[in-house]
Amino acid sequence: MATAGDSYEVELKEAHLNWGTYRHTNTRDLRPGEGYIPIPAHIARQLNIYNNHNSGYGHNLFNVSSSDQFIQNESLKAQGGTDRTSIYAKQFSIENNLSRIGEWYAHTNANIGDRVRVEWLSETDILITLIRQQ
Repeated sequence: MATAGDSYEVELKEAHLNWGTYRHTNTRDLRPGEGYIPIPAHIARQLNIYNNHNSGYGHNLFNVSSSDQFIQNESLKAQGGTDRTSIYAKQFSIENNLSRIGEWYAHTNANIGDRVRVEWLSETDILITLIRQQ
């Protein structure tokens, strides 16, 4: 389980910024504005960030705020997996709102190559920060 002070940074790619339209599957209709924060597999294993195989706050649900205060104390859900049997998550999105991270990306004018820092303030509280590409 992640604890206060744990963190990681991840570089944004087009799929992260445009999840709803930049897709490699046809499993659902295109939905502009969706975005997500990726979780590298080694980070998910190291910090025990689970998908729906282990539910609850501190496992696959977290309280999240952004350093610019656009997002304030919303429910962040870890989800997906590298394959059907994976217990570890591969991405974060706001629970029940796949567009909210996309809205934050738009608000911050995030671009491909920028980075997101994900920092645990406690076992259940996360702060996200956009770091501009130099």
